[in-house]
Amino acid sequence: MKKILTLFAVVGLFAFSGCSDDDNDNVDYDTIPYAFEIKNVDLGRVTDNEYNLKSTFNFEINDNLRDDETVLIYRLMDLINSNTPVWQLIPRSVYFDNGNVIDYYYDFSKVDFVITARASFNLINASDFINDQTFRVVLIPSDLAASVNKNNYLEVMKAAKLDESQVQNVKF
Repeated sequence: MKKILTLFAVVGLFAFSGCSDDDNDNVDYDTIPYAFEIKNVDLGRVTDNEYNLKSTFNFEINDNLRDDETVLIYRLMDLINSNTPVWQLIPRSVYFDNGNVIDYYYDFSKVDFVITARASFNLINASDFINDQTFRVVLIPSDLAASVNKNNYLEVMKAAKLDESQVQNVKF
């Protein structure tokens, strides 16, 4: 519980620190796009073949009648080297030679999100897919999401004019 409260505080802090107050009365909510990373987290057991991570944005992503934001979530799939991560957009299915499959997917609302891993087998037997996971959550305007290859993390970040120094780290 302490870890979740810490997450809320950190996410809320970075979200509101991005807002500007030009005339001390009107808050500028044009903080989209932005990104944060949830690093080295273990997904929680729902059933033997389903694990998830539930969290709350400590702010509303669609303030002021803005229903045009898109949430993209990427899973760190591999590291080529310490400077070259391989990010994979979810939803994503991982297929095994024996016919087993793991599906990663997520859902979100204005205030929360859930990242889920569901498999055709007991996931405790594949703990590499549920433990020590790292995710990037990128919030961008929907019109930008419609015009960019969302499967390419680097293309999304470039189109959103975000660089790695702007990715906020959130710990659970």
